[in-house]
Amino acid sequence: MSHQQSSGSSKHITDSFNINFSVTLSFSKTIYSIKPNFEHVQISAVSTTSSSQAIKSKKFDVTQVLNMQYDEVKHTKGVNFVGEKGMTYSFIAFKVGKWDEKLGKNVQNPHAKMNNLSLRKAMLHAMNIDQVNQRFFRGLDYRVNSLIPAQFGKFHDAKVPVYSSNLEKANKLLDQAGYKKDKQTEYRLQPNGKKLTINLAVHVSDINVEALWTNYIQEWKKIGLKAEFLTGRPMGFNNWINAIKSSDPRIDVLSNAWDPSGDSSPAVFYEEKMPYNFALFVSPMNNKLLDEIDSKKAFNEKYRVQKMHEWQQWMYKNAYVVPTTGTYSITAVNSKITGWSLKPSADVWYEAGFSKN
Repeated sequence: MSHQQSSGSSKHITDSFNINFSVTLSFSKTIYSIKPNFEHVQISAVSTTSSSQAIKSKKFDVTQVLNMQYDEVKHTKGVNFVGEKGMTYSFIAFKVGKWDEKLGKNVQNPHAKMNNLSLRKAMLHAMNIDQVNQRFFRGLDYRVNSLIPAQFGKFHDAKVPVYSSNLEKANKLLDQAGYKKDKQTEYRLQPNGKKLTINLAVHVSDINVEALWTNYIQEWKKIGLKAEFLTGRPMGFNNWINAIKSSDPRIDVLSNAWDPSGDSSPAVFYEEKMPYNFALFVSPMNNKLLDEIDSKKAFNEKYRVQKMHEWQQWMYKNAYVVPTTGTYSITAVNSKITGWSLKPSADVWYEAGFSKN
């Protein structure tokens, strides 16, 4: 922006939480030698229901936009909308084991309901993720192909495919794997002839969660799979966490999101001894690749890139945990604010200011 900046201006910023509070930050001469353009910064949290109105009324100078409310506010005059792709990705995990507290590691169950690759792949091919992103999130959520985000540059493997929506392929996978349909219910049975009900553990993260996963339940029904919410509906976050921590044996499939910013190594989320490995899967090949990614040899960047790509391809092929979507982070900025940037190198609290015009 070409406007001049003025010193001594105050600034307000808000994030959309379901609580309300406000705190004011002031410049300290005893701590910082470089004086910013803002004397004070008032940070407020407002409820999600009042967030869009706050943007339209220009109550705040910088406001985090809820993606579901973007259509309501995107034509607001005097406001610039700045967006970036976040590092966070959502994923679906197929539970195939349990956490063993005594051993301090995951133990895979070869007889687990979801320990069938064809079943996992069929469920993925039945998910209409691109349609969901457009319908519920107006395209502000987007498909991701890998558990290593693209922001990690060459460590990300852009050649990893996605499980595209293909009901015909999903049905064929189930047929070939022996999941026959019960003539009375039209739902598929397990290869051993027992009834098959897939329990979903998803938690409430926004108002779309129940509708979104009800949609996926309907898609799975189209290929003869009976899936239902573990407790009849999406769980509260604390109840969901308790169920995950306790390795609730009723859980078959779960969903969550990770923010891997900081280190590209996937070991913290997917290593055998990590409780964040929510699929609870164990594999010698997974252990081998993760060890190689973080080995001394990996100081050679070319070697580490190669191993990172091998791991991403292995995770895609085995489909224990599969990424679904990433999301844009959008900020509404008063057009009188100058120098506002989302670049990693930017320090907006020093560089930004108000235009004198």
